[in-house]
Amino acid sequence: MVSRTLAELGRLDIIVNNAGVTRYAYIMDLTEADWDRIHRVNAKGVFFCLQRAAREMIGQGGGRIVNIASIAGRGYAGTSNAAYAASKGAVIALTKTAAQQLGRHNINVNAICPGVTRTDLGERNALARAAERGITVAELQAEADARIPLGRANQPEDIAAMAVFLASPSARNITGQAYNVDGGLVPS
Repeated sequence: MVSRTLAELGRLDIIVNNAGVTRYAYIMDLTEADWDRIHRVNAKGVFFCLQRAAREMIGQGGGRIVNIASIAGRGYAGTSNAAYAASKGAVIALTKTAAQQLGRHNINVNAICPGVTRTDLGERNALARAAERGITVAELQAEADARIPLGRANQPEDIAAMAVFLASPSARNITGQAYNVDGGLVPS
């Protein structure tokens, strides 16, 4: 991915490190295979993507890395499963450490912690949860929206807006931070 970006654009200034897999599961039902799959994508994949991008950014004098974590990594009780929460907590910790170590290279590293977001992945989890409770997805989503102080789940554009800000010159002196975009659901 980085090589292709360099071939087509000549440099890499910004990367939004957005990787995530999960499944809805009770802690006692998670398997080692679940743990390995979730952490391979959500933590290991994010680390090696960050590292590869940083190698290029160091050589060109700086850049911006935005990692996508989750409020699950901050202890959100409504997470899909414990392995997912642990993997996203790892992304938050990685963000802070990478910011400390890459700052001398003029590389800003921040994270976005989305809350409930209406995506295909979220819809699949909503189907499983609704079926388990014997209610419709619409009823489940209405309940979730009612728990959010601003009264609505995220749309992907809400997350994108924060990524654009963190990649912009307006955020030039912001690094090592993890920002919730969750309508007020979980305190930072």
